[in-house]
Formats: sequence, structure tokens, C-alpha cells
Amino acid sequence: MIKVGINGYGTIGKRVAEAVQLQDDMEIVGVVKTKPTYEIQGALDAGFPVFASTKSKIAFFEEKGVVISGVTEDLVDIADVIIDCTPGKLGVNNMEMYKQGGTKAIWQGGEKHEPIGVSFNALTNYSSSINQDYVRVVSCNTTGLSRTLYPILGKYKIDNVQAVMVRRSGDPKDSDRGPINSIEPVLTVPSHHGPDVQTVIADLNIQTMAVKVPTTIMHVHCIIAELDREPDVEEIISLWDATPRVNLLEGFLKNKDSKIRNLPGTAEIMELARDSSYTRGDLNQIAVWKDGIHGLGNKLYYYQAIHQESDVIPENIDAIRAMFNLESDNLKSIDKTNKALGIN
Repeated sequence: MIKVGINGYGTIGKRVAEAVQLQDDMEIVGVVKTKPTYEIQGALDAGFPVFASTKSKIAFFEEKGVVISGVTEDLVDIADVIIDCTPGKLGVNNMEMYKQGGTKAIWQGGEKHEPIGVSFNALTNYSSSINQDYVRVVSCNTTGLSRTLYPILGKYKIDNVQAVMVRRSGDPKDSDRGPINSIEPVLTVPSHHGPDVQTVIADLNIQTMAVKVPTTIMHVHCIIAELDREPDVEEIISLWDATPRVNLLEGFLKNKDSKIRNLPGTAEIMELARDSSYTRGDLNQIAVWKDGIHGLGNKLYYYQAIHQESDVIPENIDAIRAMFNLESDNLKSIDKTNKALGIN
């Protein structure tokens, strides 16, 4: 049983902790918080030992009646692996602490690839993380791009990909994020998403742009993939239908000569997730609009939606299995994780 510690019990950390507890080959031995805000209640209700980030924070927790099991270094000493879910660009500063503790670690996509050296996507490059000590699970957007582009490579050569990321401005709980009444383009090209995909799908020719919009539910990708031959849309649909963690959805239903709104946008997709049995109403899968898949010449056009709070959660579980070589076959690990999490 692998002992897992969570450093940073926020949007991603709490979801990873819950996912770990549903597995039969790993368990949570503690979570780290910087302050006793409302999210700590979820950890206490789950019976997770709580650790303060530093000794100077212990008194604050105790004032609020939270029993502290130690500080971050103490959790590092007892865990086999730390899932670092601290804010982006800060987590990599913890690497030396993990090394001194002789503890493996997984970072999230807010960190850059280079300091860590190994980036992870369960579908595309699982084997690269087998027996590794330090791994980075790529971001929600990179995970989404990888899950749909990689299966295409089984039947086609991809000459070029151009994609626009229409990004949510913040998560639903982020009342301090914006924009509220604006659309903000990322004015550098490529955006970081394209180079990030190349860390898990080597040699893929991809360029990305991004724009931030005032919504909190999901990102949307507009993708053009130039292939070596004319795409067979039905074949592409079959490829994605057979790909784990990809869901094909219909935006509109045809009724004789009319079209009925079904799942035309992200609001309806998240409502579907809430109506399903998924924890928190999350959607770990990538949602691809089936009726938005088109072939024009050698180019494949499609749209997909990414639930930024949850698509990387199962990836973290699979990364643990790879790092400890609990399962060498990526598809077997994916299937095991999916069954435990109830992912269809």
C-alpha cells in the first residue's frame, strides 16, 4: 500500500486525496494546509491527518480547534510520495525538501517541465514515468489536447496542429479572479500549451493560442489538425469512442428538419455531470462535440471542452502507479483508476 501525502489541499489537492482513498493500492497519510480555511473541514471529515505548512502556522490552526499532526517535513518523512498541489511556480521550490526526505513527488501542470524532467500523461507516455522519482502531471488543457490528438496518430500522420484555447478566467470558487467584463487574449505565440503537449507527445508539430473569457466552467478548444490524408470522420469518431477518458457528446439532436438543443455549450455539459453519479459533479473525461467534428480536405476540425478542476485527477493516480511500477501497462492502470472513480 503506497503512502500518499498531499501538499496543498485546494481545488486539485482535495480531489486527488479523495481519488487516492478509492484505490486499493494506495492511501492518504496526511494533507498539508497553509491556513485553517473552510476547505480543512473536508479533510477532517475524511479523517485525513492535517499538517501545517510551517511551524509558525501551528498556533493559527490550534486557535481554530484543528489538531495538527506536524509540519510539511514530518509528512514528507512518513509518505512514500508527495502530490504537490501548491500554487503554480511555487511547488518546484519544494524539490530539495523531498530529496532530503528520500520521498518521491508529483507536481502539477503549473510547474515548468525542465526542473522536474519528466512530464506525464497516462495515455501517451506512461512508460516514461516507471520507477521515476520526480514527475509532473501536465496541465488540464495539455491533458485534453493529448487525449484526443494521440489516438489519431494510430491511423494518421499529423503534419500540423493549430489550436485556440478559450480559457475560463477562474474556478467557480475564485471570486478574486477575472476578467468580469472583458475578453483577454494571451499575446504571446505560441501559448504555453503547444510546447507543453510536446513534453508528452514528442515531435508533434503544434501551435497554440489562448484567450481568457469571463466564465468559470470549463475551457473550450478549437482545433485544426492537418493530416497526411483526408480524414474519415466516422473513423475518427470510432477512435475517440474507443479512447478512455474521452466522451463524445451531441450538441444538437436532429428531429426531421429541425435541430433540438441538447448539449450545445459548457453549461449544459456541467449540468449533465451534476446529473450523473460523478463526485462533486466533476467531469474527468474530455467532452468532444460529435456533431462538431468535420473534415475539409486533409484537415480535421473539432471542438472539445475541458473541466479544469478534474480532468487531471485520474492522471495523478496513474502517475503514482507508474512511479512505483505497480502496473507496467498504462491501459490496465487507466482501467483500474476509472473503475475506482466511476469514470465511464
